[in-house]
Amino acid sequence: MKTGIATVSISGNLDEKIEAIAAAGYTGIEIFEQDFIADSRSPRTVGQRIRDAGLEVMLFQPFRDFEGLPGALRAKAFDRAERKFDVMQDLGCNMMLVCSSVHPEALGGINRAADDFFDLGERAGRRGLRVGYEALAWGRHINDHRDAWEIVRRADHEAVGLILDSFHTLGRGIDPESIRSIPGDRIFFVQLADAPAIEMDLLYWSRHFRNMPGEGDLAVTDFMRAVMATGYAGPISLEIFNDQFRGGRPHTIALDGYRSLIALMDDVRRLEPEAVSDIQPLPKPVAVHDTAFVEFAAQGAELAALEGLVETLGFRRAGQHVSKRVTLWQQGAIRIVLNAETTGHAGTAWNARGTTVCDIGLVVGSAEDAVTRATALGATTFSQPLGPGELPIPAIHGLGGSVMHFIDEGALAQVWDVEFMAEERAPEDAGLTRVDHIAQTMTYDEMLSWSLFYTTLFDMQKAPMVDVVDPDGLVRSRAIATPNGDFRITLNGAETNRTLAGSFLAEGFGGTVQHVALATDDIFATARALMKKGFPGLQLSPNYFDDLAARFDISPDLLASLRQANILYDADNDGEYFQLYSQPFAGQMFIEIVERRGEYAGYGAPNAPFRIAAQKRHQKEKGMVAA
Repeated sequence: MKTGIATVSISGNLDEKIEAIAAAGYTGIEIFEQDFIADSRSPRTVGQRIRDAGLEVMLFQPFRDFEGLPGALRAKAFDRAERKFDVMQDLGCNMMLVCSSVHPEALGGINRAADDFFDLGERAGRRGLRVGYEALAWGRHINDHRDAWEIVRRADHEAVGLILDSFHTLGRGIDPESIRSIPGDRIFFVQLADAPAIEMDLLYWSRHFRNMPGEGDLAVTDFMRAVMATGYAGPISLEIFNDQFRGGRPHTIALDGYRSLIALMDDVRRLEPEAVSDIQPLPKPVAVHDTAFVEFAAQGAELAALEGLVETLGFRRAGQHVSKRVTLWQQGAIRIVLNAETTGHAGTAWNARGTTVCDIGLVVGSAEDAVTRATALGATTFSQPLGPGELPIPAIHGLGGSVMHFIDEGALAQVWDVEFMAEERAPEDAGLTRVDHIAQTMTYDEMLSWSLFYTTLFDMQKAPMVDVVDPDGLVRSRAIATPNGDFRITLNGAETNRTLAGSFLAEGFGGTVQHVALATDDIFATARALMKKGFPGLQLSPNYFDDLAARFDISPDLLASLRQANILYDADNDGEYFQLYSQPFAGQMFIEIVERRGEYAGYGAPNAPFRIAAQKRHQKEKGMVAA
């Protein structure tokens, strides 16, 4: 399978784009005309630069306002095409994209357009070139791929074919199943783009809000299933117009695109196996059965403080590593690892950020399959020298320089018995059972990347994005979860350092996990146990509980219990949600304790402004630098 991306999709100058595209693993490149014109080198030199990077020049685009023009305008359009053919031949590119006309003087008529394309095909064919016709969603007369195909069919020229773009089809709400009736050899090129579901002008939506397949809400998988069912065997490329991407890092955006293409075509291969035969099979999206461990890097006084905190949470010290300054703390199915090593990954993480979550372990069916899929999608493996008694546990690099280990249900599950010397200390726990979710904080610009990372690697679905109101700004939040909720991640994108999330990033030099949520089956019993242990709980405003009585039909006894224990409450048609928070520690990190009742699948988003306000109030009272 040949993969490509249009240069307009990523930021930087042409050289930076070429380098990023080649490094990400694409087969080829679409030259967007503006990128070429802005470069000072000759077409021949640019073409050679691309080939030296190991890429093909797949497509030259766009050629606008061609078909349906009268008189002198028609002659001028053919003159323009000949000039572009000259450029293409010097570039070493044999295909040009012609998008449907928006010219105010363009005339309608399928036969008129077909005649124009026949004549253009004659000129292109004499040079060994081909032209592909694409229906723009806002085209003056042609805005539907079915009409574009009819023009190509009537033109009936071997040098003229159809170009399909998922945005132009799906953005107009056209059923992609109609593609299945088009002969695959008459489709010359396929461009892909997703987009969030937004009601706005089609042109503006297309020019500013496209994103990678899987990052938006369009049925791109259905589109590609229909394309592949035709027998199409040409390149699959990305054409993305996105304001956020234009300011992003070229290598990150290029890799995101490559990841999206590989994951998409793997999905298509599973759904249309008869139509897709030349795609290397990947292990299916990884099913995560549990969070195996959460590992903190901590040293000195902060390590002692963190040990004290986990003790007040009811954790017992369950083991000491056989060869390292690493301790294991356990309660229910929750394992917290405290790593005080001054070298290796944990030492590096500590030096960069202070106390931080440096590693997350996940329980999967096959660690080998998880790494195979991850690396095929562009992730990099992680390893460091093994100490005495350590097992080689497969791992990849995760968010912000963190690490993600995979522990399968086979031999690797014995890691705790092999690497740790058990300790018998067993104080009474606080009723915590498992990790409910992990909250990762990042810049807003990184959210799409990490949403794509999780949804392509794991069997997870993303929830709609929500706005979390901080007193000093807005934070965008998106939850991603496995179908049964065994593994949940919330991604929180900060746009300003004044927010709690933004100050966490600034003070932690790009820190990753800001809080871990631990589940209990009885939050009130847990709250009582924590109080006895001296747990430093977060004090909420009394006004919050007065407002609860107005918003929900809560019994006086339940409201009194919530108020006494500083527990937040939310409910929807599916169930109820209870939240209890620690005071901030190690700067901006904190622990959340939750109880879910019924089928509640959210994260208490309506409570976030009141929780954040309480955290900032606590910081001010303690003399901390407020965000």
